[in-house]
Amino acid sequence: MPTHFVDTQAALGEFLPRWKAAPFLALDTEFIREQTYFPQLCLIQVGDGQDAVCVDPLAGLDLQPLLDVLNAAGSERVFHAAGQDLEIFVRLAGRSPEPLFDTQVAAGLLGYGEQLGYAGLIDKLIGVKLDKSLSRTDWARRPLTAPEIAYAADDVRHLADVYPRLLRELEERGRLAWLREDCAAMADPARYRISPETEWKRLKGLVRMDAKAQHVAAKLAAWREVLAEQRDRPRRWILADEAVYLLAERRPQTLGQLADLQALPPKSLERHGEALVELITRSAAIDAPPLQVEARSDDAEKQRIKRLLDRARAIATELGIPSSLLAPRADVEALAINREAAQIPLLRGWRREVAGAELLALAT
Repeated sequence: MPTHFVDTQAALGEFLPRWKAAPFLALDTEFIREQTYFPQLCLIQVGDGQDAVCVDPLAGLDLQPLLDVLNAAGSERVFHAAGQDLEIFVRLAGRSPEPLFDTQVAAGLLGYGEQLGYAGLIDKLIGVKLDKSLSRTDWARRPLTAPEIAYAADDVRHLADVYPRLLRELEERGRLAWLREDCAAMADPARYRISPETEWKRLKGLVRMDAKAQHVAAKLAAWREVLAEQRDRPRRWILADEAVYLLAERRPQTLGQLADLQALPPKSLERHGEALVELITRSAAIDAPPLQVEARSDDAEKQRIKRLLDRARAIATELGIPSSLLAPRADVEALAINREAAQIPLLRGWRREVAGAELLALAT
């Protein structure tokens, strides 16, 4: 399959009519985000089973004609582990290319492995061992070398090989509807839109804090998110998680107290210190229940959770899929505690049909 590097509008235009009529398009992106809040898109790879094309967004191309083709109704858009790619497309176009076919999801539903990486999938299905020596390429550097372009193109070249096989196997096993359901959820643009008010959910240590500290941490996380987005800088550059925890627990009331904690670099203290003290003081006045409560189970509940986990794992084994794909432990625990009120995938769609309904009955 020939490889092409497209960095002119005319060259891009030559492929668009064919891609619009293609039965499927294999897609991937290369990006960097070590020093930015938003991913910096460096390549869009497109494969149609005939050619593998690397489109260069850094060449000043108008990408709208390409996005129009990718977002047109019709043929499937094939990705592997699409989450980060979809974040980019939602930012570019406000939506994900659909209908989505994620080969990592397909591999899990067919029992090829849990969260199987692209190289592992290609090796397992078609016996091709991919060279990963260029995985740390600086994709923003120009010009890219011929080996780097070939490496990037391989990501869609082989997707075009494995997609038909995975599609056929899903159809034969009656699981194509399962994939459609999971991929539709993955393609929902709401998953990739940022809400500063809910960014506290990223904080892993919140549950160990008291209610007041939790609410201060939540406000700090929202403040950090807004500023990181405005300045297009990583969250940790604005305020590290460790600093969020420290400020939430100690709650300095003056600029001097904040400086004594040594939680901020001098420039950040000078630039944001007064705003942070004001935010902390205001947030500390909130009198509300905790945002997170550590689950404490009695012996009876622990036994119920164990029974549900054992049965969920048995069903997953019978189906030949990873238990974490069918019923993650957190979902099973939520089911055991909240029953039908649990807002979890296990009680929706195909998961409810093959396992959720039975587990719900077992939980009552």
